[in-house]
Amino acid sequence: MFPTEEPTRPICSAKACRADARWVLVWNNPKLHTPDRRKTWLACDEHREHLGQFLALRGFLKDTVAFDEWTAARHAEAEAGDE
Repeated sequence: MFPTEEPTRPICSAKACRADARWVLVWNNPKLHTPDRRKTWLACDEHREHLGQFLALRGFLKDTVAFDEWTAARHAEAEAGDE
């Protein structure tokens, strides 16, 4: 069986969750990534705390930002780079 198309809406990164992402968890594993490198997981309201605790216990969590704020900031950065 072939996989279906990827969803066009951002979904939660929690295993088997298909809910809309409402949060961006920004993290970095200092053993693998340079200090300025940032990775992201997306979270729905239900899984935000669980995913955040998972990252925080390992010392990886750097920030948690509302998805709308994150995308607006990325859009503004892209526009500033086009000038």
